[in-house]
Parts: sequence; C-alpha cells; structure tokens
Amino acid sequence: MLKNTLNIPIKENKKLRTMLEFIDSDVELHTLWRCANVLAIDRMGYSDHGPTHVKLVANRAIKLLRLLTDRKIEPSIKVNYGMGSDDAEVVVLLASVTHDLGMSITREGHEVLSVGMARDVMKRCLPLIYGPEEATIISSEVLHAVVSHQASVKPLTLEAGVVKVADALDMERGRARIPYEAGRINIHSVSALSIERVSIEGGVEKPIKVKIEMSNPAGIFQVDNLLATKIRDSGLEGFVSIEVFVAGGEHFTMDDSKFRLEA
Repeated sequence: MLKNTLNIPIKENKKLRTMLEFIDSDVELHTLWRCANVLAIDRMGYSDHGPTHVKLVANRAIKLLRLLTDRKIEPSIKVNYGMGSDDAEVVVLLASVTHDLGMSITREGHEVLSVGMARDVMKRCLPLIYGPEEATIISSEVLHAVVSHQASVKPLTLEAGVVKVADALDMERGRARIPYEAGRINIHSVSALSIERVSIEGGVEKPIKVKIEMSNPAGIFQVDNLLATKIRDSGLEGFVSIEVFVAGGEHFTMDDSKFRLEA
C-alpha cells in the first residue's frame, strides 16, 4: 500500500505512483538521507539536507512543473525525446530525492558524488516502469538535474531548472541553503531567520508567483543571494516572479532581476 511519505499529489500519474511506492520502501535511500543529515547538521552545523528537505523540494518541484505545463510550457523530455509530462514528473521527483545524497560523504563537490549515488537508485527503480531505452533517457535527465542544482552549473532542461529553484525555495525559518555558523549574529543568520513563510501559486503575467513573508527586511539578503541568484541562472527566469512582504508593511517585487520597494 502506498504510504506516500513525501505527501505528493499523484493526480492521474501512475508512473509517479510507482516511483513513490519504491521511495517509500527503499531502506538504502532513507538511510542515505539520514547519513546526509548527520554530516550536514551534526558534524558541520549546516541546515537539514535529509528527509524534511527532500520532502519540501520534491513537493515544490512537482508544483512548479505542473504550473508550467498547465500554461502549455513543455518539459524538455517531451521536446527532445517525445516522452510525456508524466515522465517529466518522474524526472523531477527522482532528482529531488537524490540531489543531496553526496552530502552523506562530503559537502565539497557533493553534487558530483550525488550523480553516482542517484544512478544506483535508478538502477533499482526505473526497471519497474521503463524498458532499457526509456530508462536510460530518464536516468540521463535525472543526473543532469542532480548536478545542475548547484549555483555554478547551468541547467539545460526545464526539469533541471525546476529542481534548482525548488531547492533554493527551502529557506523558511532558518532553513536557508546558505550555511551560517549557529549562534553567530551576522547578516547570514539575521537574514535566514527573517524568512517566515514561502508559498508558490500561479501568476498572471508569469506562470509562477513566489510569495515570501519575512519579519525583517534583512531577509532580502537571503532571498537575493540564494533564491533570485538561482532563478536568474535556472532557465526559468522568464517564468517566475517574486513578491516579498515584510512585517510592518514593506512590499518588494523582483523586476528585471533586481528587487525594488513598492510604494
């Protein structure tokens, strides 16, 4: 029976259901998430890179992808290989749950290490749905998304851009992807702890609107240096708008890749 520990809306995607069933039952994957957190949190004092992060990234990535496909923006696996939007959701899901597996080994270059570890996961799960040719295509697309989640690597597919942005969106209440020393008061810590809530909804002029609520305008530093930076180099920059609401009434929007204060 599907537990759906990631709590992702399946809709009519039977392939997504099969992958979620695999994820629910795969002991190695769950243990690697745990190991990633031991290294990230317990040994390095960084933010969570384990099950909670994976759940947030996977849900937001699927939501971002669906907002785009609802507006007739086709995923790269459909454009380049003639596969379907259901396959694109499989790519985004698998990249989301494997992108930080290398953190179980080391932080430096963890995205490269995650590629090999993600390949091992896909050798176990993709044959449940796909034949050899399609499985190879899915694997290639997932691995591109995994390595592209780092700021220094530019995504070349819609799916990879979605995962990159979803990763950066995990920034509420001190969960920022930019590490800062616990207990130290500086712009990183004040900014990170200022982010109260992040939500995603369909936009009007652009398909995706990201709304961010913060307690202190210092949070703009975190948003601009993390989220906006990744959006600018994700391939999704033409599809995403950002609105920031600060306690006290200040309202910022991102316009032409720069934040401006609304009157």
